[in-house]
Amino acid sequence: MKRFFATILCALLLALPLSACAGGTPRLDPKNPVTLSMWHNYGGDMQKSMDELIDEFNGTIGREKGILITVEAISSSAELQESLNSIAAGDPGAPKMPDITTSYPKTAILFESKGMLANLDEYLSAEDRSAYVEPFLEEGRLGDGGLYVFPLAKSTEILYLNQTLFDRFAAETGVTMESLQSFEGIADAAAKYYAWTDTKTPDVPGDGKQFYAADSWFNFAQAGALQQGESLFDGENLALQGEAYRRIFKACFAPSVAGGFAIYDGYSSDLSKTGDLVCSTGSSAGILFYGDTITTPDNRTEQVEYSILPFPIFQGGKKIAIQRGNGLVVAKSDKRREYAAFLFLKWLTSPEINLRFVAATGYLPVTKEAFETLLPRAVQSAENPRVRQMLETVTEMQASYDFFVAPTFEDFDALSKRYEADYKALLTAEREAYLTGGSYDLAAREEAALAAFSQNH
Repeated sequence: MKRFFATILCALLLALPLSACAGGTPRLDPKNPVTLSMWHNYGGDMQKSMDELIDEFNGTIGREKGILITVEAISSSAELQESLNSIAAGDPGAPKMPDITTSYPKTAILFESKGMLANLDEYLSAEDRSAYVEPFLEEGRLGDGGLYVFPLAKSTEILYLNQTLFDRFAAETGVTMESLQSFEGIADAAAKYYAWTDTKTPDVPGDGKQFYAADSWFNFAQAGALQQGESLFDGENLALQGEAYRRIFKACFAPSVAGGFAIYDGYSSDLSKTGDLVCSTGSSAGILFYGDTITTPDNRTEQVEYSILPFPIFQGGKKIAIQRGNGLVVAKSDKRREYAAFLFLKWLTSPEINLRFVAATGYLPVTKEAFETLLPRAVQSAENPRVRQMLETVTEMQASYDFFVAPTFEDFDALSKRYEADYKALLTAEREAYLTGGSYDLAAREEAALAAFSQNH
């Protein structure tokens, strides 16, 4: 009788989606595949690469294990963000949460706080965990410390330089490439460039050109503070009263007001395409937006060359740059669906597969093997010379820089947007006041502006 009941019990356990092992691996059935919906915001070459990889997975590992990935939504970052925010807020008419979606940690924290995400640590073995670049995993740890955002593709910030325009400027002024290693050197070069370009049209005074822009002045401030051994934050609030921020503000105020730095609402690559900018800091993933020509406002086209340089530092500071990029989150569900999603993520981030996805697009792989062994080979084989330069520079940075991750508290996004908007509005207003002439005192206005801005933020 005991043997009979034991046989019945084993049969029942085998029929369940979980294995009979205590806390065992969920059982998948190729004859009854799990279908998982996926949203992502990859466009262009990355969409093509992702589509090809999903098809490959479905036809190989997915078919073998019993997993089918279906892409239900491909949209811009803004549209995807709006849909995710609507789901997190429980808005009437919000779409159904996908099984897998791209997400930044700052968005994922909204879902994690409501218990809507799977903790992928439950499926990640110690061996699996050791295969990934540790800071990339740590960025996805939220709330209780669990892994809720799985790393897929990362980037950092670098300095884009129009080498053709710079060489022309340097030949006549003596400014050297070494000046671009620090933000103070860039500020000095910007003042000289504005004056130099102004002299090219003596009949039109005050029409000098801008030299530098940052795609994110907020990231500029975060990195600048950390380079000086301080933080831009005090808990979940900005800390702009210290000496580090004073130095950051002063490095930008005079160049922006006097015309050497561009305060622009779009991406700096837009200004680069027209020759209205010599260098800028921005995401390494933006490499494909830089071409090999510039078209001036009078419709004259010129061939140019770009150089990709490491992210600058404040003089005497540490080599620190931001680590950025979204990852993939999995909706909390039954263990079978969560495990199926995890197997897809693990396959997608395996060294060879992950490198195929990121190497041609300006992003970086997330495993140690891909970074240390495969990436150097990808650098040599990259067909696009700008991508090859970018990979060389980022590989150099990986060896000598420390990378930081932006905080992941709920109000971070709103705080950063407010800072960016207010900062640009302040400098734009000061620039307009400066151009009116009169008794504008640059030094006095700098002190007053710094005091007011730091107090209001």
